[in-house]
Amino acid sequence: MQAAAIKELEKRGNDAVKRLRIAKHEKGLPFMINSKSLPGNQCYLEYPDGHMELVTLKSTTDQDFTLIRVLSVVERNEVLHNFLLR
Repeated sequence: MQAAAIKELEKRGNDAVKRLRIAKHEKGLPFMINSKSLPGNQCYLEYPDGHMELVTLKSTTDQDFTLIRVLSVVERNEVLHNFLLR
């Protein structure tokens, strides 16, 4: 695959994620952000009001997230920047 085609595919993927984020927030739902830098049972949840939480699933059968901590504004902005969501 050519570099230009790869770039276009990346752009389309990023645009789709951004649309999904907006759609989730418009419905009042949090948007989940998975990161390879977190353990497999942890992720970030970004809420429509702008706050972001680091959460975990305590077991593989758990269906409710457990709050680890609320991220600071600076941490939230770093996550959004790192995932090209700004």
